[in-house]
This record gives sequence, C-alpha cells and structure tokens, in this order.
Amino acid sequence: MRIVFVGSVLFSRSMLELLVSEGANIVGVITRKNSSFNADYTDISDIAIRKNIPYTYVDNINGPSCITWVEQLIPDVIFCFGWSFLIKKPFLSIAPMGVIGFHPTLLPLNRGRHPLIWAKALGLNKSGTTFFFMDEGADTGDILDQMSFDIYFEDDALSLYNKMISNATIQVKNFLPKLQSRTFQRRKQIGQGNNWRKRDRLDGLIDFRMSSNAIINLIRALTKPYVGAHCIYNGEEIKIWRAELTNFDIDYFEQGKVVSHKDGAVIVKTSDGAIQLTDHEFIELPKVNTYIR
Repeated sequence: MRIVFVGSVLFSRSMLELLVSEGANIVGVITRKNSSFNADYTDISDIAIRKNIPYTYVDNINGPSCITWVEQLIPDVIFCFGWSFLIKKPFLSIAPMGVIGFHPTLLPLNRGRHPLIWAKALGLNKSGTTFFFMDEGADTGDILDQMSFDIYFEDDALSLYNKMISNATIQVKNFLPKLQSRTFQRRKQIGQGNNWRKRDRLDGLIDFRMSSNAIINLIRALTKPYVGAHCIYNGEEIKIWRAELTNFDIDYFEQGKVVSHKDGAVIVKTSDGAIQLTDHEFIELPKVNTYIR
C-alpha cells in the first residue's frame, strides 16, 4: 500500500516516525517550511531525508503543482495528520482509498479549531482521538477509528498532547493492517455535533473574576507546547505558564489583587479564593496590594 504523508506539527512527526517503524510504504511526504500560527509546528523533511523518501514543501496543498507531484507518486491512500488548511476535492480524489485525516475529539462532537485547548479550558472530563476519511467539510467525513481518553484537573496541554499521541499510536497500529488488507470499516458520523471557533489573543487573557479552577484550566490549556495564557501588569502582557490552587479565605479582597508572594510565586485573589502563579514571566514580582488585570 503506497502512502503519501501530509503533516507539519509535532503530532505529525510522531505519526510519521511510527509509520516508518511499522514498515509502512511511505512514498512521499508533504510538509511546510515554516508556520506563523502553529505553536507546535515542525518541519518533518528530516525524516524523509533520513529514509530516502521524496518530499516537498507546500503552502497551497490544493494548487496544481502539489496535485501533480502527488499524482506522480501513485498513492493508494493519503494520510493527513496535522495540516491546518481545508483540502479540496481535486486533492481528495487523487488516491483510490481517499485521504485519512485526524482530529483530537470524539467526532462529531467538537469539530473545528484548537480542540485540545478548548477541551481543557472548558473543563471537560473526556475527549478522544478520531481518524476519519476526509471530505470537503471540516472534520465531517466517515470515521475509520475512534478512541476516548479522560481529562483530569491535573492535566495540562502537554499531558493532553501526549495522551493524543498515545491514543493515536494504538489506533494506527490497529487500522494500518486493515487498510493494507482492505478489511477496514467506515461509519458515518451520527448527530449534528458542534464546531469550536478559532481562538484569539483575548481568549488567552486571564480574568481574575473567574473561579480559581477556571483560571487554572485556562493556564494549563495554553501552556507549552502552546502560546501561554497571559495577564496584564503595568500595561505589559505577562505570560503565565503554570498556576496552582492555594488556601485563601478572605472574601472582601478584590479579584486580581496580589495578596502575597511565596518562593517566587505570586498569589492573586480570584472570585472564590486565590491562586499561586508559579511559573511566570514577571521581570520583577508585582508588589503586594497592587493589581493584575
């Protein structure tokens, strides 16, 4: 089975390495030379070079030059694992078995952008990973394989990313031989589902009027490998990478007030208590009784 692989994020790297280790016949790799919006972007051409696999850098995957390049490789199937652009019918029609995409939710729930970030920021306790046959919609095609994972309060972006990779590794090992033998099954997505919108900078702004748990979920959702949550202090945007709950029972302090410091952590009042900002980019710690917005 001849496979063309498309991807440009850390997840793509893990999956391409997995496929190579499983002996899959990768006949071509499509990646990007740079990305201005994928925080987890990576160039996977080094794997292709190491394994003597033809590769190409692509900005417009739907362009005629890309389509011609893929057609010449005569793929049976295309794997698109980590590509933040809609793919149109001419590309989707190249391989007889189609294009298999990936989305880290339990489709049809939570289609759309930033799925791991939204799942953690919204405080969900479960999500999952879905491989599906791509169509011209966004995450709407028939499901090939689906697997759930639990989300705990202690989880952050990196631990969820690793759960995603762990799930996907099991799934690829399961469906790859079924694709090769043409014994796979596909099923329609049942239910209308929902679509998560694209996040912007304001979605990462910490509002200390929120509950302590909600703020910590937001910070953990956006920590590395993503862009980080932020607050405003003295008119400057300050990245916050980690925060923890702390005991605080004075309810007449205003939200956003710095109530104390502890071993370099900044303790800030929230709507229902206080949190410690334990990993942050304050050049100097904000003074007690000042405010963070």
